[in-house]
Amino acid sequence: MKSNNRPTWDKYFMEIANTVATRATCDRGRSGCVIAKDKQILVTGYVGSPRGLEHCDDAGHKMKKVVHEDGSESQHCVRTVHAEQNAICQAARLGISLEGGTLYCKMTPCRACAMMIINCSIKRVVCEKKYHDGKESEEMFKKANVELEYIKEEVMQYDKQ
Repeated sequence: MKSNNRPTWDKYFMEIANTVATRATCDRGRSGCVIAKDKQILVTGYVGSPRGLEHCDDAGHKMKKVVHEDGSESQHCVRTVHAEQNAICQAARLGISLEGGTLYCKMTPCRACAMMIINCSIKRVVCEKKYHDGKESEEMFKKANVELEYIKEEVMQYDKQ
């Protein structure tokens, strides 16, 4: 009898998150998000502009420079909503509780997304890779008892990081 090499649940949901990412409308961070509970998908989200507003793919990026306390600078496209935020908004629109769920995403959620994840009572976050500026999010998750796991222990690289 031939064995079927079924993926683990984490690998399965991460592959779905990567497929969801193909709908993203900003080429700097084509990421997707899946939030699941009890081996069932609750919602998905991808990087994209708010409903009815121009997308990066059509209008170009809307870049903002951020100067950090240590003097370092980073560039951020502010035209789009993050995949994690869009998934959480979708759950709110549909009246779906995310409490106790697991969130799957491309890299460590940013500070704002981490705060939303904590407030939704999501208990576990699985990331494909690390975000170069994810240390504060990692600390918040630890303090809030949100389990954080990485598929790969490498930092996600992208343009104008």
